[in-house]
Amino acid sequence: MKALVLVGGIGSRLRPITHTSAKQLIPVANRSVLAYVLDSLKEVGITEVGIVVGTTAAEIQAAVGDGAQFGLDVTYIMQDVPRGLADAVLISRDFLGDDDFVMYLGDNYVVDGIVDFVADFRRDSPAAQVMLAQVADPRAFGVAELDADGRVTALVEKPQDPRSDLAVVGVYIFGPQVHEAVAHIVPSWRNELEITDAMQWLIDHGSAVGATVIDRYWKDAGNVTDMLEMNRHLLETLERRVDGEVDEASELVGRVVVEAGAKITGSRIVGPVVIGPDTVVQDSYIGPFTSVEGNCRVAHSELQYSIVMRGASIEGVARVENSLIGRDSEVNAAPRTSTAHCLVLGDHSRVQVAG
Repeated sequence: MKALVLVGGIGSRLRPITHTSAKQLIPVANRSVLAYVLDSLKEVGITEVGIVVGTTAAEIQAAVGDGAQFGLDVTYIMQDVPRGLADAVLISRDFLGDDDFVMYLGDNYVVDGIVDFVADFRRDSPAAQVMLAQVADPRAFGVAELDADGRVTALVEKPQDPRSDLAVVGVYIFGPQVHEAVAHIVPSWRNELEITDAMQWLIDHGSAVGATVIDRYWKDAGNVTDMLEMNRHLLETLERRVDGEVDEASELVGRVVVEAGAKITGSRIVGPVVIGPDTVVQDSYIGPFTSVEGNCRVAHSELQYSIVMRGASIEGVARVENSLIGRDSEVNAAPRTSTAHCLVLGDHSRVQVAG
């Protein structure tokens, strides 16, 4: 079995971060989303991985290389313009051959990986297997309908009037039959080749499409809110570890990780928090669900429920929260300016002026 990982999207919902960085490389708990995807593929014994790349190809290649750091053999497949998930399968035909393969969207995270999902496919040998989860509002997802035996009978991409609450999670498994399907479908109203249409083609032509319904945590990290929520979830799994320097004037509370080379002085850190290597935290408070990458500086500031990327600095800021701070960014306190109040008051007025 091979794997196809899709990282060719432009990440419009994460701008301006994605103007200069691939969304799959945004760190959650100080590891990229893509790293968790590659780990889950290695866990099920897959070693041959094709990564479909687009405009951020150079950055993805620099981060992943030949895949050896993950125990994988990686091949890069260029997609000049995103034309849908089925198009990614179409352009990867030479790499995939006639092997079964997992297709994994590179901005998705599924807790505890895909071991049971792959086991279901290997047991039943359908033409395709789709991972599903119940959601409150299915209109933003592909939606599946199942029969009494748990097989998929219909799939619709982002329906306005969903007929079930089972959303398609961004992980699929296909047999070689899918290549005929993607060759026969036409672009949707979104002008994309939809993988849901390819699976529906398989169903309509008598092939079985199986389903694995999960009830554990998963996240499609398509926007800042989702990234912060994924970061929160992964930080919850931390075990306290202090490899850096912490002075006597500092206090670490709960599950806090301080990586080697980091230096904490005169600060209070309340976990779960991870502080990356060679980061300096001085006279500051860092609150729960915060990850700070390496080579950062946080001084005379308060920070919580945030992701701070490599090389960023935050200094003299009273409160930063619910934030995603990009690489090498600088956040500083604005200079204080005098404030004048110009008033025209009627008789017997009473006014309270702050500061």
